[in-house]
Order: sequence, then structure tokens, then C-alpha cells
Amino acid sequence: MAQSSIVATLSRQVFKRNITSILFAHSSSSVRSSSSLFFNRKIHLSASLSSQTTAMGDTPVAVDAGMDAVQRRLMFDDECILVDENDRAVGHESKYNCHLWEKIESENWLHRAFSVFLFNSKYELLLQQRSATKVTFPLVWTNTCCSHPLYRESELIEENALGVRNAAQRKLLDELGIPAQDVPVDQFTPLGRILYKAPSDGKWGEHELDYLLFIVRDVNVNPNPDEVADIKYVNRDQLKELLRKADAGEEGLKLSPWFRLVVDNFLFKWWDHLEQGTLGEVIDMKTIHKLT
Repeated sequence: MAQSSIVATLSRQVFKRNITSILFAHSSSSVRSSSSLFFNRKIHLSASLSSQTTAMGDTPVAVDAGMDAVQRRLMFDDECILVDENDRAVGHESKYNCHLWEKIESENWLHRAFSVFLFNSKYELLLQQRSATKVTFPLVWTNTCCSHPLYRESELIEENALGVRNAAQRKLLDELGIPAQDVPVDQFTPLGRILYKAPSDGKWGEHELDYLLFIVRDVNVNPNPDEVADIKYVNRDQLKELLRKADAGEEGLKLSPWFRLVVDNFLFKWWDHLEQGTLGEVIDMKTIHKLT
């Protein structure tokens, strides 16, 4: 009996050890699985750690260590609208991937954009100098606001370019602190569209189908330093002087390529019509001007 009791006791102990091992292994596996899920989720949601790698769409991209934190967030959070050369939406991609020159060249990705030209009641044009932390074309002078409608319901509306106008109102607040009530959506006049491609620094570039929007409003401006280094209102002669300095390489002054294309092809003619009250005569939203 004593021997049988000992055997039974040993059997129970082995059984308990086996059960404990199984439960521990299952628990550890669950913890590892949960940790893995948490870690993967953390990687996906946090683009702020330069050592991490995340994926946008199907394309893995390494987070740039030297990128400004605000610009990094925008590059990964914002989803641009991919279009074909006829401005038909064909998908969406991260702002990061849309501006990689390698992707632009290899995939021919083209995204929708807009450029706002805001004039005050004296018909002076508001210009901005892009901040030093901008990923593409830092510290260049350009038109009032240049950005992208995002892949969201309110900015995908194509009728009367409403999605683009909604995006313009949003970005004027983001970049220049201009309140939405100062720039009502129905006050933007879409004048035309251009398609252009321009490298920035070898790694980054632009390939955009750009909506050109005019608006005349006296506004309150409070620039966001993460987006804008400086602002100024210019009349025609002052803008021509800026162009001369940029062409001569004086004062290190540079202009964005899209702004220069608009200046060289449309701006002064449209400016005349604006002052004369005949802007409607030059609206052409059917043509997509391919400029180089």
C-alpha cells in the first residue's frame, strides 16, 4: 500500500508539472503574441522613431532619421489622391511615397494638388517662403499656399472642384492660420489645371496635377512656423523684382518650380483680368496644361 501510495503521489506530481508547463508555455506564447501585436501596432502608428520601419500601402519605407517630427507625421499620416493624366482618381498613397523621386520615376505616380493665389483688396498677392523643415523645396518662395487634397470624402468631391476647394480652406488654416470664415469655400475660383514634374534634391520631388485657385479676400494671417518661414504681399512690380533676383541668383532667393511655371504661363494675364473684373473669361477647367 505504501509503495502504491508513493507511486500515485509521484504520478500526481508529474501530472501537475506537465500541466504547469503547458499552461506556462501557453501563457508565454500569448504574451509574446500580444507583445508582438502591440509592437507591430506601435510601429504602424508611430512614425516618430527613426529606427523603426513601417509600410504604406504595399511599399515598405524607412523613416528618415533627420526628418522634422511634424513633417514626418504629415508624410506618413496624409494620404494623397493618385490620378491618371486625365485627372481620374485611380488610388491613394502616402505623402511620403508620392514624393519619393525613385517612385515618381519608376511607378510614374501622379497625385492631385492645388495652388492658392490669395490677393488682398488692393490686388496684392500674398507669397510665402516655405519653412526650412519642409521635405521638398525648403526655404523657396512660392504662391500663397500649395498642398494636396487628401483621400477623404470631403476632399474627393470632383463636382466644381469642391474637394480641392475644401482642402485649400483647410491648408490655409494649417499653414497660415487664416480662419475658415476668412476664406469661404465658395469664394475660390478654380482657373485651370497644370501637370508638371520637378525633382527637389535627388531623393524627393513633385509630380502633380495642380489645380490653380484665385481668391480675393482681406484676411488675418498667423503663419505656422512648422510650415512657413516668412510671408509678404507683392504687387506686380515687386514680383518682377523677385523674379529678377531669382534668375540672377541674388540673395540666395529661389522660387518653387510650380510657382515659376504659373508665373511664366498665366499669372500676369490672369492678374489683369482679376483687377478688371473679367476673371471668368480666362477660366478653363477642361484643359490640363502639361508644362515643363
